[in-house]
Amino acid sequence: MGDRWHVEVDRSVCIGSAQCVHHAPDGFRLDSARQSHPVEPDTDASEPVLAAAESCPVEAIVITLLNGGEPVFPPED
Repeated sequence: MGDRWHVEVDRSVCIGSAQCVHHAPDGFRLDSARQSHPVEPDTDASEPVLAAAESCPVEAIVITLLNGGEPVFPPED
């Protein structure tokens, strides 16, 4: 069984660029205020979701391992 992730979007930072929706259309949606949110906050690890986080121009997407909470993105320095 692969890793499971917890995905969060910091809505105070999100600027609604929709890069996350472009990279992971099954993983993110924009609401009526053009704020992003994960379709499933707890999800299987996937390259599209990671690409969405990496492409966010304001780094509003945070991914952690579901069991343990270790950061996946952004990586710890």
